[in-house]
Amino acid sequence: MIIKNINLETVCGITSKLPDNSYPEIAFAGKSNVGKSSLINALMNRKSYARISATPGKTQTINFYNINDEMYLVDLPGYGYAKVSEQEKIRWGKLIERYLHGSKQLKAVFLLIDIRHDPSANDKMMYDWIVAQGFEPIIIATKLDKIKRSQVAKHLKAVKQGLGLIPGTKVIPFSSVTKQGRDEIWEFVETEYLGKGSDEEPDQKEVES
Repeated sequence: MIIKNINLETVCGITSKLPDNSYPEIAFAGKSNVGKSSLINALMNRKSYARISATPGKTQTINFYNINDEMYLVDLPGYGYAKVSEQEKIRWGKLIERYLHGSKQLKAVFLLIDIRHDPSANDKMMYDWIVAQGFEPIIIATKLDKIKRSQVAKHLKAVKQGLGLIPGTKVIPFSSVTKQGRDEIWEFVETEYLGKGSDEEPDQKEVES
């Protein structure tokens, strides 16, 4: 994907009306501090377009990033931050649920899991919940650069077993530092959801890297 223009087009809070977009939407879910903003910045080829907060649980909105007037990357509020009140967690949950049910253009949900740790109860709950909403989440195992290469297979197995993944679920290891996994994510999105063949525009892949 050659990024030509980006626009944070819509920010939806608890009481906001969801946008009636005409382009495909790809959503990203994950617990607080899993690296969601870093991933979105890497996908957009920007260092800090999606704000990375030092305070977990800070994102309380759904952010719609218009990419090339062709599609949207949708940043969902992080979950599982202990210092957020139960009432606030419920409000965020309802906001996400309203989006998953209400969006006419949502094509896929990517669920981010920290590759260093076994999935938490919140991770498992979110995975099962997304599946129950009728989606087949694609798993992105973040913070790949934090473990040794020899440990990757073991940690990926732990992620798959911890979530109880549906057989055939795609899992993509990713590092926001080395950008490993970025091209694979874009290729998957373009092929599966934007109707672009994986061998389309072969000469442009070198330009973006």
